[in-house]
Amino acid sequence: MSDEGALKRVAIVGAGPTGLYTFFSLLEAGTPLAIAIYEQAEEAGVGMPYNDDENIRLMLANIASIEIPPLIQTYLDWLLDQDADRLARYGVEKDGLHERQFLPRILLGEYFRDQFLALVERGKATGFDIAVYESCRITDLEARENGVWLSAECQSEPQCFDLAVIATGHVWPDGEEATRSFFPSPWSGLLDADIPPRKVGIMGTSLSAIDAAMAVAAQHGRFVEEVDEALRFKRDEGSEGLTITLMSRSGILPEADFYCPIPYEPLRVATPEAIEREIGAGSDNLLDRIFALMAREIEAADPTWSARVSLPDLDADSFADAYFSDRQRHDAFRWAEYNLREVERNKRGRHTVPWRYAILRLHETVQEIVPNLSDEDRDRFDAGLSRVFIDNYAAIPSESIRRLLALREADVIRLLELGSDYDKQVEETGTDIDVDGTPHHFDVFIDARGQRPLKTKDLPFPSLRRQLLAVGEDIPDVGEDYVLLAPDVTRGRVAFGALPYLIHDRPFIQGITASAEIGSAISNAASKAGSRTRRRLGVIG
Repeated sequence: MSDEGALKRVAIVGAGPTGLYTFFSLLEAGTPLAIAIYEQAEEAGVGMPYNDDENIRLMLANIASIEIPPLIQTYLDWLLDQDADRLARYGVEKDGLHERQFLPRILLGEYFRDQFLALVERGKATGFDIAVYESCRITDLEARENGVWLSAECQSEPQCFDLAVIATGHVWPDGEEATRSFFPSPWSGLLDADIPPRKVGIMGTSLSAIDAAMAVAAQHGRFVEEVDEALRFKRDEGSEGLTITLMSRSGILPEADFYCPIPYEPLRVATPEAIEREIGAGSDNLLDRIFALMAREIEAADPTWSARVSLPDLDADSFADAYFSDRQRHDAFRWAEYNLREVERNKRGRHTVPWRYAILRLHETVQEIVPNLSDEDRDRFDAGLSRVFIDNYAAIPSESIRRLLALREADVIRLLELGSDYDKQVEETGTDIDVDGTPHHFDVFIDARGQRPLKTKDLPFPSLRRQLLAVGEDIPDVGEDYVLLAPDVTRGRVAFGALPYLIHDRPFIQGITASAEIGSAISNAASKAGSRTRRRLGVIG
């Protein structure tokens, strides 16, 4: 532990968005600290989702400036400070910048990097002792009575800290697991691979899957804006054999991001206080009681839509079918074209679709019930309401829809509905999918289903892994300030902000806004030794 009078020592393991916002919040708190930041990539502050090794310029960030919690500057102010030529390299016109744009991920990564460097300078100027270790992987982390000991590849001996913040971010299969015909994720060597102009299958239809499709398409053609403002995809000569098939159980595409007021307007019925009261009443029928609040909230916001889907007759299990029914009845690409026109019209008119906005505002509030659901209700939630919330808040940039439609018009992209019963066989020569007896062969296959939840056994730090498993913590349990609650030796010493391990109990805790909220909460742990337990009832099996 720190000597009396010495600065308290804090280690931040991982300098992507969660580590960056934690660093920012520690500086904002004003109490000087000795902060060591460890980043295994070459540049701290950027994060895997936004660096130029893992992304191409066609890949868009699914968040606009108005939604990004500001650091030293807002994202828009930073963009306006940049040279027009720098922005033009990303296809961004400086004169057309506005706070609701979706821009390339790599450009957002440059913003984070610039802000990080500026924060380091600011921190040093205000009494913080800051050390940054880049290209440096932490190999072990152990909580002891005298502090947290970290072992790093770039240091010859373990270092002791008063608080260690685990902010390691997303975890994808290593690129070494990929072959020439199979990629276990879009971030497992896909961008460096030469994809032949043949049959390419992509598991998933979310923005990650669409990004994978864009990475493949970019090797075989280009998008061209025509005089009539229509977007076209022009194949390269010799790429006529390329087909890309997106696939999912439902066979539907995500909708385009819709206009709504930001910051969010408060809920009127399913308020945080109302949700908390229902949690306090016990786990029996909790899901159904919460759905009743949801239904009242949506009906109050949009009685016309509620009547159209017969909302009073629906329950927590049937609501998802009603929500997705329009898309299920129509061709996916025709629906995407219709939805795009509607969304763009609403954006121009600043019109909010009330029922969509109500569901968007409900997802984080309703998420609080998840740790308190019985096993049966958790299965029901995952099969129903969770799908609705994820579809709603994961709506994608309009430009991504335009690109999908351009690929469709060029006969490059297709959609395959897998249903609930299909077979997949990965071979050296490709991947075979059997859907209801109909075979589909893909020369190249990419699994783009996104981040899977991780457990304690997946932790890359052997000592901490053993400590948690020894007290039966198969999923890290954290307090309101994200400090580990067990074992006792970790309390006040290890803050756990790694998203893949948190999404078991908080399935919607993803993205930059979540990183900022986690960082702000963790900063409180630097000034105290304990951690207040989150309200959590016993889970009934």
